Amino acid sequence: MAEASVTVYQKQFTCAICQDLLKDPVTTACGHNYCMNCIKSCWDQEDHAGVYRCPQCRQTFIPRPVLARNTILAEVVEKLKNTGQQMTATAHYTRPGDVECDSCTGRKRKAAKSCLVCQASYCETHLQPHYGSPAFKKHKLTDATGHLQDKLCSQHDKPLEVYCCIDQQCICNLCTMYEHNGHDTVSADAQRTEIQKKMDEMQKEFQQRIQMRQKDLKVLREAADSIIRSAQSAVEDNGKIFIEMIYSIVRRRSEVIQRIKDEAKAAVSQAKGDMKRLKQEFDELKRRHSELKQLSHTDDHIHFLQSWQSLPVIPEAGFGPRISVYPRCSFENVRKVVSELKDQLENVCEKKTAELHRPVTKDTVLPVLVPRTRAEFLQYSRHLTLEPNTANRHLHLSEGNRVVTWKRETQSYPDHQERFDLIPQVLCTEGLTGRCYWEVKWSGRSIGIAVTYKGISRTGMYDDSWLGSNDKSWCLYCSACSYSFQHNTVQTALPDPPSSRIGVYLDHGAGILSFYSISDTLTLLHRVQTTFTEPLYPGHFLWNSTAKLC
Repeated sequence: MAEASVTVYQKQFTCAICQDLLKDPVTTACGHNYCMNCIKSCWDQEDHAGVYRCPQCRQTFIPRPVLARNTILAEVVEKLKNTGQQMTATAHYTRPGDVECDSCTGRKRKAAKSCLVCQASYCETHLQPHYGSPAFKKHKLTDATGHLQDKLCSQHDKPLEVYCCIDQQCICNLCTMYEHNGHDTVSADAQRTEIQKKMDEMQKEFQQRIQMRQKDLKVLREAADSIIRSAQSAVEDNGKIFIEMIYSIVRRRSEVIQRIKDEAKAAVSQAKGDMKRLKQEFDELKRRHSELKQLSHTDDHIHFLQSWQSLPVIPEAGFGPRISVYPRCSFENVRKVVSELKDQLENVCEKKTAELHRPVTKDTVLPVLVPRTRAEFLQYSRHLTLEPNTANRHLHLSEGNRVVTWKRETQSYPDHQERFDLIPQVLCTEGLTGRCYWEVKWSGRSIGIAVTYKGISRTGMYDDSWLGSNDKSWCLYCSACSYSFQHNTVQTALPDPPSSRIGVYLDHGAGILSFYSISDTLTLLHRVQTTFTEPLYPGHFLWNSTAKLC
């Protein structure tokens, strides 16, 4: 508990700049404590600006403060140093978890080394005989450990000093004469050195892979950030466009409404003019009707005849043209046009919105991480078998349909609709999706290693049947002196030296197909980047050759 208290005090009286106990402590106006030299050096770097800051709270001082030694704090720090030295003097005694000295009596000290011969652990004091006395010259000292029995042979109770390469275990010298007699053995030091070399190589490889993965993570983070920024920009831009579209529709709506109002106003104005004329005609007809009625009731014949002569002639068609009214005729047409416009707009929106999904899911894709080492490829290895029903009759299958050999004599295969009847080709049983890897070991004159859709033609010797000569298949052709890649009759010569072992990597979702030459190193021969729409079936073309699925 006392040592814990000292540690707490040390933290309280530690300079924030040098992280050590205060030396010539000074206190700033903001209440923080520093070593005199530390705060001076810090402020010397700020002389050019003329503004001085506290390194902890960043409070500024103008002009530069004049600091004096805090004598009270200096006395406290000095006492703390003395207390710490006293605690250090007792630090060599054991604490929980330490290995105890087996020679100490009373309070145990902390062991510095363990002796495999003595089967005991010693503190620095009791370890001195092992350093000075010739009697202990051949004793084996190791770092202090509490499990010395684990370093002894369980049968002979002797130190484990030898490594048996056959049984892969540590043994003692007596074991080499009995249980492990005749076995390939080396000293534990030599085996440690050998394993250490392998471990160093593994560490280098792990470090390289860590660096590669760090680069991959950086690429993914940058791609993800780019997608997020692009999406945010697209949301903002599209939001503005949609708002403009809404404003445009609102403007059109206002224009249509105003047009309807204007046409209605004009029609109503015309109707009111017609109504006014009709009213005048109505009043005039009514007045004349009244005069005629009054004249028809007079008893004075002379007055009747004289008045009749003075009456104006009445037109046969009346006083004006006949008015025809067709209510809602023009406005019904407007409603129809606007309704058709709405339907067209919905159709266009639906069609264009559907088109938006394709580039979002196809083009905006995170970078695809392709394995770099053979060990990484083998994580995706697939066990493949050849399908006998597809094999041409000049191809012989063996070893559980894992090996195919071209033979001049025909095989007695039954007729089957999936069999290649003329071209010496065979497909695998498995249709592949996702990430897959497999290797093919070949020998002989020439071979084609391919993948194809199941719908490739099986009859005749036409392009739609040859692997690589159509849009359904991709094929790497190998011979004793050259490579070439072929797809849809387009052939590409490959300059890399031939190899008897070919690795094939497929990432169906990412549309990646890669061919590798396998030797001491992994060499990329050719890579395809496309879009696969169906499961792919591995296939082989053979001529005077043999292929084995590894």
